[in-house]
Amino acid sequence: MSQVTQNKQAGPVPMLDVNRGNQELREEILSALEAVVDSGRFLHGPEVAQLESQVSQVCSVRHSIGCASGSDALLLALMALDLGPGDEVIVPSFTFFATASCAWRLGCKIVFADILPQTFNVDPRSVEASITPRTRAIIPVHLFGQCARIEEICKIAQRREIPVIEDVAQAIGAAYHGRPAGTWGQMGCLSFYPTKNLGGFGDGGMLTTNIDTMADRLRLLASHGMRPRYYHQVVGINSRLDTLQAAVLSVKIRRLDDYTRARQQNAQRYYELFEQAHVQDSIALPICEPHARHVWNQYGIRVRDGRRDALKKYLQDEGIGCEVYYPVPLHQQQCFQSCGFPTGSLPQTELAAQEILNLPIYPELTEFEQERVVERIARFYRESYSRAAA
Repeated sequence: MSQVTQNKQAGPVPMLDVNRGNQELREEILSALEAVVDSGRFLHGPEVAQLESQVSQVCSVRHSIGCASGSDALLLALMALDLGPGDEVIVPSFTFFATASCAWRLGCKIVFADILPQTFNVDPRSVEASITPRTRAIIPVHLFGQCARIEEICKIAQRREIPVIEDVAQAIGAAYHGRPAGTWGQMGCLSFYPTKNLGGFGDGGMLTTNIDTMADRLRLLASHGMRPRYYHQVVGINSRLDTLQAAVLSVKIRRLDDYTRARQQNAQRYYELFEQAHVQDSIALPICEPHARHVWNQYGIRVRDGRRDALKKYLQDEGIGCEVYYPVPLHQQQCFQSCGFPTGSLPQTELAAQEILNLPIYPELTEFEQERVVERIARFYRESYSRAAA
């Protein structure tokens, strides 16, 4: 590696740097925010409808309904299905907390499914084996930016007339067999949390659906079940995407394809750099399935030699950002112990939680920074081998 390259790599490499992307759009975003401030329409402003239309176009869906967060999107989806105590909802255990907490809040019984070791996504066979006469919904997660095997899951669900809710929080723009995420099931749930591929300046979410009646019901539930004003047909919640967030996101969504291409290029570069680093005996790289359009919200390697935590500490000490998503599967969380999934019940999930380490993949990540990430990982193993041989 040249001295010039080494000098450019001298600084730390953050796990995520949202300011890099936002700075490029600073004036455009400020102009959009200024327009909202001048209008005074901080809720239900035209920017919200504009963003909903933009998301519908990106996702090739008839309806997009803004809400306050991705977590609320999941909750509203289950509320729209009238789920409650005694109803079973199948979810993966290897996912963010909100995928399961939405069912818990309604008093549903959570049924955890195991994952495929190659992709970290839910295993359709585990989903099918988990179905009972009380199953009322299945929530597959398109984890880390890659679609689950959603076609197979939907076929399983359709044979039993079970609704499918797609958790698309990490996968806007992803597709399976050319069909966008969020259009396979009855509903899709998006998040605009700042770390997502399309991230806002705070919380925000959206639901997608091709069912006219479902879209109408979701809008009703997100507004206290109120229609017309002060007349409540059902008990809903207060979950609105505010106009300021919509204004920011409307600017950024026009760059979503560029962001995605940059993430895909970064993923490809990692493959090439790791091949040159010769660490394949200890590390397994993420797999992109042939029918999936991966948008790379995360790049998760598997550290198979039992030294994941040691490697993580080494990288962080060297100024290399990395993180474990997720260190404790949901079925092992204290709050879900009553669900009845003891340690050992979901072996692939538990193994993934012990082995996964996520590396920087954001669009603005430079080639030099990626070289630094991989070089430090290779150095960790070289030093380990040297100590073992001494």
